[in-house]
Amino acid sequence: MDERCEPGRGPDRVDDHGSGGSGGSGRAAVPDADMRTSTRDLGELRDRMRSWLGGRLGRPVTISALSHPSGNGMSSETLIFDASWDSAEGRRDVGCVARMAPAGEAVPVFPGYDLGRQFEVMRLARERAGTPAPRALWFEPDPAPLGTPFFVMERVAGDVPPDVLPYTFEGWLLEASPAGRDRLQRESVAILAGLHDAPFTDGDLRPFQLDRPGESALRRHVNDQRAYYQWAHASMRIPVLERAFDWLEEHWPADPGPDVLSWGDARIGNVMYRDFTPVAVLDWEMAAVGPRELDISWMVFLHRFFQDITEAMGLPGLPDFMRSEDVCRTYQEMTGYKPRDMEFYEMYAALRHGIIMARVWHRRIHFGEQPMPDDPDDLVMHRATIERMLDGGYWS
Repeated sequence: MDERCEPGRGPDRVDDHGSGGSGGSGRAAVPDADMRTSTRDLGELRDRMRSWLGGRLGRPVTISALSHPSGNGMSSETLIFDASWDSAEGRRDVGCVARMAPAGEAVPVFPGYDLGRQFEVMRLARERAGTPAPRALWFEPDPAPLGTPFFVMERVAGDVPPDVLPYTFEGWLLEASPAGRDRLQRESVAILAGLHDAPFTDGDLRPFQLDRPGESALRRHVNDQRAYYQWAHASMRIPVLERAFDWLEEHWPADPGPDVLSWGDARIGNVMYRDFTPVAVLDWEMAAVGPRELDISWMVFLHRFFQDITEAMGLPGLPDFMRSEDVCRTYQEMTGYKPRDMEFYEMYAALRHGIIMARVWHRRIHFGEQPMPDDPDDLVMHRATIERMLDGGYWS
């Protein structure tokens, strides 16, 4: 029996970080689906995209109206459109997705958007690891055509576990059979196993080594997050995040293990599925070289993040889904590698997500969508989770 959602319930999308969480007071909150993420005029962008693509192909091009994806995403700006042109082989009709860095006035989530790097990691993952990343079509480094560099990839149809409302609240994944969810979980872990075991060369990985001080890839990764925290929250310190950084230093792994190419934003909300099988792996802007556990813990924690919201609302959610011990066991079966120091990496995942979500909340405050909280720790929607980690109660 085909257990996919009905056509239209899983939108075609390629976008970024999910949203939702619980504050320290025990309240639960999920950002509105209409959170402002763009300040650009879509009509003007359509005209400029048509002109650029026609020049790139050397022939007239028809472009549909541009639209933004629904459901997930608050980082890079994503545009969906159809392009048509006449070629020597006949009429070509291509579904496209363009990724652009957000405009400066949109209060970007990240300090920089290296779209050429994203374009390259998608190509590498697809060609070397067999990862079903969308086919990368064109990269434009010149900001002149659209006002910023951008790339275009082929659009893929599939079902995405939504962030708003989270898939733990309602929808096709919640309604699926246990066997269907088990299949999706296993196939999702297989994405990580295949990527981490792929035969990348040192030259392949060099562009994804983080340019930060440190004797190991893990140290450079954490230092990069420190720099991101300083950039994102220099105007208001967030004590719970700084305590989490201190905790990491006190619990640093004796042996971080082998380095691999890390997807970075490794969560099921960044995957399109058909029949519970991945058909598109999305959102590569956080890709970097680092230990395997970076991706494993991120996949585990991001589900736990949504599950905690759901339970705070008095709903059951999916408590038996994406459990750390199950994910690690499956990963070991697939790769022969036993994940280690998972408490460290789950804390690190919670910290990284906290920096991102607090930045997203700053964006909402900037656009007048919510007031500044009295306690800066309330910018971290899952502060209660981090506090339980700091107190040692999270894993007991």
